[in-house]
Amino acid sequence: MRAVIQRVSRAEVRVAGQVTGAIGAGAVVLLGVETGDSETDAQYLAAKIAGLRIWEDEAGKMNRSLAQMQGAALVISQFTLLGDIRRGLRPAFERAAPAEAAQPLYEYFLGRLRADGVAVQCGVFRAHMEVELINDGPVTILLDSRKEF
Repeated sequence: MRAVIQRVSRAEVRVAGQVTGAIGAGAVVLLGVETGDSETDAQYLAAKIAGLRIWEDEAGKMNRSLAQMQGAALVISQFTLLGDIRRGLRPAFERAAPAEAAQPLYEYFLGRLRADGVAVQCGVFRAHMEVELINDGPVTILLDSRKEF
């Protein structure tokens, strides 16, 4: 399971012109589910994201987590995070889990993030979405449950 986490001052996602999720200060999480991923992968990423210390404390140091600052997460499913472009210019998506396997894990991830104390908004699985955000910093972190990077 892969995630791109962006610290934001605000963000929203729209499907067919309708806002399906919006947050103030917090994180946008782009989440890709890989073939072979399990609930263990989702638990690992949810705990990492909830505890990720990329928000400033009173001294101006990145020392506070999303849960500590009582921020929210806007989670967007994004299978293209598993795209492989090592052999050409068109991404290959063999590593991305099929929708029937990915959706339950995506929803499980949302539940785990909520259980870790994070308010969660989300897009619509498999929909064409428009994501608007203000990256704060900018701060962008990459996570992979298989620890490939």
